[in-house]
Amino acid sequence: QVQLVESGGGLVQAGGSLRLSCAASGSTFSSYAMGWFRQAPGKEREFVAAIRWSGDPTYFADSVKGRFTISRDSAKNTVTLQMNSLKPEDTAVYYCAATGPTRVVITTRYGYQHWGQGIQVTVSS
Repeated sequence: QVQLVESGGGLVQAGGSLRLSCAASGSTFSSYAMGWFRQAPGKEREFVAAIRWSGDPTYFADSVKGRFTISRDSAKNTVTLQMNSLKPEDTAVYYCAATGPTRVVITTRYGYQHWGQGIQVTVSS
Protein backbone atom coordinates (compact mmCIF):
# COMPACT_ATOMS: atom_id res chain seq x y z
CA GLN A 1 0.00 0.00 0.00
CA VAL A 2 1.59 3.21 -1.20
CA GLN A 3 1.51 5.99 1.36
CA LEU A 4 2.47 9.59 0.77
CA VAL A 5 2.84 12.08 3.61
CA GLU A 6 3.46 15.77 2.97
CA SER A 7 5.20 18.12 5.36
CA GLY A 8 6.65 21.63 5.39
CA GLY A 9 3.65 23.80 4.60
CA GLY A 10 2.66 26.92 6.47
CA LEU A 11 2.32 30.67 6.28
CA VAL A 12 4.88 32.83 4.52
CA GLN A 13 5.03 36.40 3.26
CA ALA A 14 5.10 37.16 -0.43
CA GLY A 15 8.62 36.82 -1.78
CA GLY A 16 9.50 34.18 0.77
CA SER A 17 10.30 30.50 0.42
CA LEU A 18 8.94 27.18 1.62
CA ARG A 19 10.09 23.63 1.14
CA LEU A 20 7.53 20.86 0.90
CA SER A 21 8.56 17.26 1.42
CA CYS A 22 6.72 14.09 0.51
CA ALA A 23 7.69 10.89 2.30
CA ALA A 24 6.83 7.85 0.20
CA SER A 25 6.47 4.31 1.48
CA GLY A 26 4.90 1.00 0.61
CA SER A 27 6.49 0.31 -2.75
CA THR A 28 9.68 0.37 -4.75
CA PHE A 29 9.57 3.75 -6.43
CA SER A 30 12.39 3.37 -8.93
CA SER A 31 9.92 3.19 -11.85
CA TYR A 32 7.50 5.78 -10.54
CA ALA A 33 6.72 9.32 -11.51
CA MET A 34 6.06 11.74 -8.69
CA GLY A 35 4.06 14.92 -8.90
CA TRP A 36 2.94 17.93 -6.93
CA PHE A 37 -0.48 19.42 -7.45
CA ARG A 38 -2.37 22.20 -5.72
CA GLN A 39 -5.94 23.22 -5.19
CA ALA A 40 -7.10 26.67 -4.21
CA PRO A 41 -10.60 27.27 -2.78
CA GLY A 42 -13.22 27.08 -5.50
CA LYS A 43 -10.73 25.91 -8.12
CA GLU A 44 -9.81 22.60 -9.66
CA ARG A 45 -6.72 20.72 -8.63
CA GLU A 46 -3.89 21.80 -10.91
CA PHE A 47 -0.50 20.48 -11.86
CA VAL A 48 2.54 22.13 -10.30
CA ALA A 49 5.60 19.94 -10.94
CA ALA A 50 6.60 16.36 -11.68
CA ILE A 51 9.70 14.20 -11.79
CA ARG A 52 10.65 10.67 -12.61
CA TRP A 53 12.17 8.82 -9.70
CA SER A 54 15.35 8.53 -11.76
CA GLY A 55 15.68 12.28 -11.31
CA ASP A 56 14.86 13.47 -14.79
CA PRO A 57 13.10 14.78 -16.66
CA THR A 58 11.26 17.37 -14.64
CA TYR A 59 8.24 19.40 -15.65
CA PHE A 60 6.70 22.53 -14.23
CA ALA A 61 3.54 24.49 -14.71
CA ASP A 62 4.18 27.78 -16.48
CA SER A 63 2.99 29.64 -13.40
CA VAL A 64 5.85 28.29 -11.27
CA LYS A 65 8.70 27.94 -13.78
CA GLY A 66 11.84 29.64 -12.56
CA ARG A 67 10.53 29.81 -8.99
CA PHE A 68 9.93 26.18 -7.99
CA THR A 69 12.22 23.18 -8.22
CA ILE A 70 11.50 19.50 -7.67
CA SER A 71 13.93 16.84 -6.57
CA ARG A 72 13.98 13.41 -5.00
CA ASP A 73 16.19 11.67 -2.47
CA SER A 74 16.25 7.96 -3.22
CA ALA A 75 17.96 7.08 0.05
CA LYS A 76 15.23 8.77 2.09
CA ASN A 77 12.36 8.00 -0.30
CA THR A 78 11.34 11.64 -0.36
CA VAL A 79 10.36 14.13 -3.02
CA THR A 80 10.90 17.80 -2.33
CA LEU A 81 9.27 20.86 -3.81
CA GLN A 82 11.34 23.97 -3.19
CA MET A 83 9.19 27.06 -3.62
CA ASN A 84 10.90 30.44 -3.93
CA SER A 85 9.61 33.93 -4.67
CA LEU A 86 6.19 32.92 -3.45
CA LYS A 87 3.15 34.93 -4.48
CA PRO A 88 -0.28 35.21 -2.90
CA GLU A 89 -1.69 33.28 -5.87
CA ASP A 90 0.41 30.29 -4.80
CA THR A 91 -1.88 29.91 -1.80
CA ALA A 92 -3.48 26.47 -1.95
CA VAL A 93 -3.52 22.99 -0.50
CA TYR A 94 -0.58 21.15 -2.02
CA TYR A 95 -0.76 17.44 -2.75
CA CYS A 96 1.96 14.91 -3.42
CA ALA A 97 1.07 12.21 -5.94
CA ALA A 98 2.64 9.03 -7.30
CA THR A 99 2.04 6.76 -10.25
CA GLY A 100 3.87 3.76 -11.56
CA PRO A 101 5.41 1.87 -13.01
CA THR A 102 5.77 4.37 -15.84
CA ARG A 103 8.36 5.45 -18.37
CA VAL A 104 6.96 8.93 -18.74
CA VAL A 105 6.34 11.91 -16.53
CA ILE A 106 2.64 12.60 -16.17
CA THR A 107 1.35 16.13 -15.76
CA THR A 108 -2.37 15.49 -15.41
CA ARG A 109 -3.98 14.56 -12.12
CA TYR A 110 -5.95 11.79 -13.82
CA GLY A 111 -2.73 9.87 -14.36
CA TYR A 112 -1.88 9.53 -10.68
CA GLN A 113 -3.00 6.60 -8.60
CA HIS A 114 -1.79 7.60 -5.16
CA TRP A 115 -2.25 10.83 -3.26
CA GLY A 116 -1.16 12.36 -0.01
CA GLN A 117 -3.58 14.04 2.36
CA GLY A 118 -2.53 17.53 1.31
CA ILE A 119 -0.87 20.39 3.15
CA GLN A 120 -1.79 24.05 3.36
CA VAL A 121 0.46 26.75 1.94
CA THR A 122 -0.61 30.33 2.57
CA VAL A 123 1.23 33.30 1.10
CA SER A 124 0.33 36.66 2.57
CA SER A 125 0.67 39.91 0.62
